[in-house]
Amino acid sequence: MIYKSTAACLLDLEKHGHLVRIKQQVDPNLEMAAIHRRVYDAEGPALWFENVKGSPFAAASNIFGTLTRSKFIFRKTLAGVQKMVQVKADPPALLKNPFRFWNLPFAAFKALPIKSMFSTPVTFGETSISQLPQIKCWPDDGGAFITLPQVYSEDVDKPGVMKSNIGMYRIQLSGNEYRPDKEIGLHYQIHRGIGVHQHKANAQGKAFRVSIFVGGPPSHSLAAVMPLPEGLPEVAFAGALGGRNFRFTRKNGFTLASDADFVITGIVYPHQNKPEGPFGDHLGYYSLTHDFPVMQVEKVYHRQNAIWPFTVVGRPPQEDTSFGALIHEITGPVIPSELPGLHDVNAVDAAGVHPLLLAIGSERYTPYYKERKPQEILTIANHILGFGQMSLAKYLLIIAKEDNPKLDIHHIDHFFQHLLERVDWRRDLHFQTNTTMDTLDYSSKGLNTGSKVVIAAAGETKRALAKTLPSDFNLPDGFSAPKVVMPGIIAIKSPKYTTEVSANQQVQQLAAHLNNYGKSKLAGFPLLLVCDDSEFVARTLNNFLWTTFTRSNPSHDIHGVDEFIQHKHWGCYGSLIIDSRIKPHHAPPLIEDATIEKRVDKMGEKGGVLYGVI
Repeated sequence: MIYKSTAACLLDLEKHGHLVRIKQQVDPNLEMAAIHRRVYDAEGPALWFENVKGSPFAAASNIFGTLTRSKFIFRKTLAGVQKMVQVKADPPALLKNPFRFWNLPFAAFKALPIKSMFSTPVTFGETSISQLPQIKCWPDDGGAFITLPQVYSEDVDKPGVMKSNIGMYRIQLSGNEYRPDKEIGLHYQIHRGIGVHQHKANAQGKAFRVSIFVGGPPSHSLAAVMPLPEGLPEVAFAGALGGRNFRFTRKNGFTLASDADFVITGIVYPHQNKPEGPFGDHLGYYSLTHDFPVMQVEKVYHRQNAIWPFTVVGRPPQEDTSFGALIHEITGPVIPSELPGLHDVNAVDAAGVHPLLLAIGSERYTPYYKERKPQEILTIANHILGFGQMSLAKYLLIIAKEDNPKLDIHHIDHFFQHLLERVDWRRDLHFQTNTTMDTLDYSSKGLNTGSKVVIAAAGETKRALAKTLPSDFNLPDGFSAPKVVMPGIIAIKSPKYTTEVSANQQVQQLAAHLNNYGKSKLAGFPLLLVCDDSEFVARTLNNFLWTTFTRSNPSHDIHGVDEFIQHKHWGCYGSLIIDSRIKPHHAPPLIEDATIEKRVDKMGEKGGVLYGVI
């Protein structure tokens, strides 16, 4: 199915049983987001909200809520796009089997954007910011946000759609110090294409023109989050994946996506910022209020019977998890060609994506050495930390494929077991301190600053991982409730973190106690976690991943039993300790509104609009 609009996609989903209409009036203030989360958790259908309180426009969500539905949406084009990616990754494949790729020229033709000469549905009418669905997802959000925007910008030195960037950067529509209907907030994280464009405009003292597309063919939304190589515009990918050329027009000096449901145009003037946030984000915490560019709104266009697509982000998994799964299916074959020696990566969704990256590489540098140890995979790790959005990884765990060629990187518990059986804490920890960090990660005290660690393991098994605590295992005063998270890992309830000095003293007290207890007795548990709630951490794999890697800053929160520094290299002879307690400088976690949740409960009761869905 080739879609020309959001409505066409929704009608197709409805026809095939993938969508439910909600006809009763719903409140965009928390209620719509709560409905979405509940339906997503139930692996339910896409949602069409026909009556949004305070807005003349309908809205839709959970369109990409499952990988199965996402693949259904692109069922006519996905295979062709995957072939295009395969040819990029392995050009000789085209020569070896040309008939398999016979349809590539057609897909390539659809990648060429087309300027609309006559039909521009999005200019059917004009509206205002305040008339758009004012969707607020979490109680402490700073206002209403656009959560599925396609933010379009061009290079001031090389204008034109083929040099453009489209990214999914969040947009704050209301609240804070924004002048109603006149100003909106533009938040983009570090290492984003729009940043390069704005930097050039600022350097030349030029007004920076931005167009925000909302809706349109679903391929447009996916293109906005694709990690495309520099030089390949999102408009081209959107056309190829959608099976329909990206159509655009120019109006008042701005580029408009002709097929979009809405387009907001505006100008960002050099060095004009305003407070943006808080916002409940995909790490499971609020990103706090910080100054970001403010956009002066020029026009808000919409098509006839426009529909406002949105999503809800929060602690994973959420709908963007399906985005990530689909992206991996499309781009997976490219990884080995872009980074030689790298076989696979997994930006772990349950840990908030950027905080934890798993990787499998080759270890071939010295096959003549009797002892195998990390060498080539350290080179690969450096490549990863300099490559696109993977450079935002905070914990990079990398292993050698040769040690277990059948290991599936998406079986996260197996990956940890493999690594912990082989890692040598005296040698295999490699830190980067005072470096750049994901904008949304508050494990450090500064915005965009923090540290990284590479843990590289290769070679023969060094230890058998234990599944039960030693019978005489004991802890110093203040520490309690040790729980086995998985083989080789113990979570320990610890005193509340108050200051960095006292916290370090507490962890050193624990390390000294365990050193006296005996490193050999804990050989089967190479990783220890100090945390606020050990029962919670050990309850599920996702709890372990989320707590450990979103609440720790490697340079500050990694400790060890019998630790040492030698030639500026830090390591330890006993177990590694990660302090995953909540710190005073951390952002608050996301908590749902109990009153709203009870309202959604009633919708799921017999006779309710969501009966049988949630």
